[in-house]
Amino acid sequence: QVQLVESGGGLVQAGGSLRLSCAASRRPNILGWFRQAPGKEREFLAAIRWTTTYYADSVKGRFTISRDNAKNTVYLQMNSLKPEDTAVYYCAADETTRVITSHKEYDYWGQGTQVTVSS
Repeated sequence: QVQLVESGGGLVQAGGSLRLSCAASRRPNILGWFRQAPGKEREFLAAIRWTTTYYADSVKGRFTISRDNAKNTVYLQMNSLKPEDTAVYYCAADETTRVITSHKEYDYWGQGTQVTVSS
């Protein structure tokens, strides 16, 4: 079991930045960030497996995922935010050694944190 707790969401103006944090109860092989807007499917954003990072094309260049192994924490730095980035953001973890980007393949989830970007 891995418990995940996200923090750092909030309200920000378009063009602004936010950093989300996700504290894990222990260190899984892969950690990912997803988001879900009302009426839409949960969308992959980024993942980090050991030291290698992976990004969805929609956020590449704007979002950066990183992890602090000493704190068992993963971060999502989000820059140049747009109103369409408004969603609930989720941290996810899994013990697989594969790179996984589908939300259906992650076993552990945080409770989510709301990000709202105003125009």
